[in-house]
Amino acid sequence: MRLFGLSGALAVAGLLTLLQPAAAGPSIVVDLKSGKVLSHEEAFRRWYPASLSKLMTAYVAFRAVKSGEVTLKSPVTISRNAAKEPPSKMGYKPGSVLTLDNALKIIMVKSANDVATAIGESIAGSEAAFAARMNAESKRLGMTGSHWVNAHGLHSDEQYSTVRDLALLAVAIRREFPEHAAYFNIEGLAAGKAKLSNHNTLIGRYAGADGMKTGFTCPAGFNLVASATRQGRTVIAVLVGEPSVAQRAEKAAQLLEDGFSRNQSFAPELTRLPVGGDKLAEATNMRPVICTQEARKERMENRDEEGNMVIRSPFIREMEREPQLVAVGLGGATGPKSPAAAELIEYANVPIPTPRPPYEPAKASAVQ
Repeated sequence: MRLFGLSGALAVAGLLTLLQPAAAGPSIVVDLKSGKVLSHEEAFRRWYPASLSKLMTAYVAFRAVKSGEVTLKSPVTISRNAAKEPPSKMGYKPGSVLTLDNALKIIMVKSANDVATAIGESIAGSEAAFAARMNAESKRLGMTGSHWVNAHGLHSDEQYSTVRDLALLAVAIRREFPEHAAYFNIEGLAAGKAKLSNHNTLIGRYAGADGMKTGFTCPAGFNLVASATRQGRTVIAVLVGEPSVAQRAEKAAQLLEDGFSRNQSFAPELTRLPVGGDKLAEATNMRPVICTQEARKERMENRDEEGNMVIRSPFIREMEREPQLVAVGLGGATGPKSPAAAELIEYANVPIPTPRPPYEPAKASAVQ
């Protein structure tokens, strides 16, 4: 990645005008502590979340750990079904076992679809049973515009959300599970000889950046839940449908900067934000915009002579050191299996019935 160098206050001021958030897709900015909405654009518009879905996967896993159903040392087994998932993936062979801890690190940094599916199967017994948990937790949190059918976020017309709902989820994760915050700001992973960088361009490059997750598919565009903490205050920005990684990062940085500068006194609460806007019942498909030959060419042209992505933002700096890598790998699973997956045959793609009675999450107060 190469940053566009700026010199002088006038140059910065001129660039700020160019960097005002584009109308590519919906966005929302929220203060974590107060739950106040600092800005929003089409907050209730239905959108495909892509790998932002893995935030819900992590949330369900955290709830399973909190309830004592599993521990972070519990096994996550790669089934044949999981191993067949398309990239991004780790490529582990069926029967491979890793800890839930390492699996969560991998889906947050590498966004590996095979590992996400394995988490769902290893906690709930099957993909369908885990999706039922995702929907139950989503309903409990008040995510009225979301529906889930898989743990990874690969495209399905039946998997959708809104930036308002994703902000509710991000706030819930950070408030309910502060002990797990480190999963969302990992700069990179060391998996054997492989070095895997976080897809979130802001981590290590934007002042105070500490999360959370990226997402991309052709129908979704380039999505991001970004968070940053400064002087004890955390601001979360959710944006979807951006045309490139670079523009996603630039817009996120601008939204966060604006959020830190805004007065919260008269801002609405996230849970009381009035429903409004267009396309509340049909998700926008960005494929004709994102995955055309022209669009790919334009993204390639936004690279320097060495092929590095060019970021034009005064708020995102070059990382002047090597990323700090966290080691992950197979083995080490000494914790108990989930009771719902106790009969899971690790090598076979055997359908496992949804546990009875149906999963009902423990009640908790709504996000304020």
